[in-house]
Amino acid sequence: MFEEGNSLDLNAAPPPAEVSRNRTFLVAAGILAGVVFLSLVCMAAYALIILPIQNTQRAQAQATFDVQNTQIAQAQTQTLEASLWTVEPLASPEATETATPVIAIATNTPAPTINPAQATAAALQTQAAIALLTPTSTAVSALADTGFADDVGIPGLVVMGIAFVVIILLARRLRAAPIRTR
Repeated sequence: MFEEGNSLDLNAAPPPAEVSRNRTFLVAAGILAGVVFLSLVCMAAYALIILPIQNTQRAQAQATFDVQNTQIAQAQTQTLEASLWTVEPLASPEATETATPVIAIATNTPAPTINPAQATAAALQTQAAIALLTPTSTAVSALADTGFADDVGIPGLVVMGIAFVVIILLARRLRAAPIRTR
């Protein structure tokens, strides 16, 4: 079955250079696998612990904003209603005739003339002053949309990380493969 020149020696050691190269590769692959595993554990911790807390805080903040906006809207409505309300004069007792003589003296008092432009400017300034005194709020609509992670997301980053590890392993494998010539 075996020829005399091709005997298999189980106790023979492989060349030291080959063992050293394989050992280095295995250590590097083990480190990369450890990094990937640690990344998966961190992502799971983020998804199961941190993300629910952030969602709860975000919902509470939104509820607070809604309550504040409702209070501001009610205050503005009440302010508008108060500004439109007019005081009704109380009924005054009827005047009784007295024996006081009325003396009318004619004077040259000119009637005041109102410039329409001045009246408009005064009305606009009054409205601007009322607007400055009225509380307003600015609603926070969304967080800033910046960065790579916002566009791709966590699953995309995981897939890209795994793809890079595969590329590294394939490159290492192709470098270590013997060159075939025809």
